[in-house]
Amino acid sequence: MNYYLARSVFGRYKVQCFRPSKLLGCLEYDNESVVLRNLLWATSKHDVYLMQNYSVMHWSSLLRRGKEVLNVAKPIIPTLKYPGCSAEPLSRVQISTMSVKDNLMVAGGFQGELICKSLNQTGVAFCTKVTTDENAITNAVDIYRNPSGATRVMAANNDAQVRVLDAANFACINRFTFPWSVNNTSVSPDGKMVAILGDSAECLIADAQSGKVMSNLKGHLDYSFASAWHPDGRILATGNQDTTCRLWDIRKPSESIAVLKGRMGAIRTIRFTSDGRFLAMAEPADFVHVFDAKSDYAVGQEIDLFGEIAGISFSPDTEALFVGVSDRTYGSLLEFNRRRYDHYLECLF
Repeated sequence: MNYYLARSVFGRYKVQCFRPSKLLGCLEYDNESVVLRNLLWATSKHDVYLMQNYSVMHWSSLLRRGKEVLNVAKPIIPTLKYPGCSAEPLSRVQISTMSVKDNLMVAGGFQGELICKSLNQTGVAFCTKVTTDENAITNAVDIYRNPSGATRVMAANNDAQVRVLDAANFACINRFTFPWSVNNTSVSPDGKMVAILGDSAECLIADAQSGKVMSNLKGHLDYSFASAWHPDGRILATGNQDTTCRLWDIRKPSESIAVLKGRMGAIRTIRFTSDGRFLAMAEPADFVHVFDAKSDYAVGQEIDLFGEIAGISFSPDTEALFVGVSDRTYGSLLEFNRRRYDHYLECLF
C-alpha cells in the first residue's frame, strides 16, 4: 500500500516526516465551504474539530466517534446579553472558516457572520453579522493573546476590514481598514504583530494594537490566502495563488529567504508544528506538502491524496498531522503520525 510517501534523499538518509496511520471516518463536506478556508483544528492528538455539512463536529480518536458541538442550520440565539452588546440571532449559517483554541471556538460565515462558543459551556455565547456589505465573507478568524495576556478574536472580511474583539465580552475594540479584501490574518506568537494578506500581491506586517503597517513584503505574483508564524516569532510563511509559499525573516523583510513550490494549485493553508520543526502547506485539492525546517526547508515530503482539502492541522504535541478531505465519495479525516528514527540503528546495516 502506498502511504502517500514522497521520499527526499538528503545525504544517505531517506526523509519521511509523517506517515498515515488511520482513516478516522467518512465525512461529507459542503464543497462551497472549502474554497479558501480552514475548517479543521486539532486541540490534541485525540481531539479534532471539523465541519460536516451544517455542523461543527468533535472527533475523538480514543472513543472512535464524533459528537456535534454546534448546529448552524438551526436558529442560533446568543446567551451573552448586556447593554450595548452587538449580539444578534442567526439562522442557517454557511460556515466559511473556523478556529479553536483555549476552549474557545470561533467560526465565520459567508454572509459576514461571526459565532463564538465556549467549548465547556452549553449554547453560543456570542453571534452577529459583523458587516452587511454585499459579498462580505468572513475569510479568516484568529484567536490569540495580546502582550498583556488578554484573549482576543480577530476577524478578516471581504469588506477590506479587520476587526478585533475582546474575548471576555466580545465587544469590538478595534477596526483596521485596508485597500483590498482581506483573505487572511495571523498574529505573531508574542501578540505584537499581525500579518495581513488579501487581494494583492503584497503582504503586510502591521502593529496588532494599532493596525499601523510596519513592513511591506514583496515577491508574490498574485493574491495571497494563507500565513503562519514560526513559533520563534521571527519567520513568517505566506501562501499565494502563484502556487508558492514564501518564508520571510521579519528582521530583514526586503526579500523572502526561501520559496517553497506547490504541485499544481494555490497555497491555501499553512501550519507550523509547535516546536517549529516542520511546516505543512495544503493546496486546494490533492496535495499536502511537509517541509523540514532543520534542513532550511530544502527537504520535504509530498502527500498525494484525492479530493478537495478542507483543512490541515498539527496536534499540539507535534505527533500527528490531520488532513480533512472534502469529497462526496471519498470525504474523510486522515491522521498521519510523525515517524521518528533511531539513527544509531542505521550503523548496523
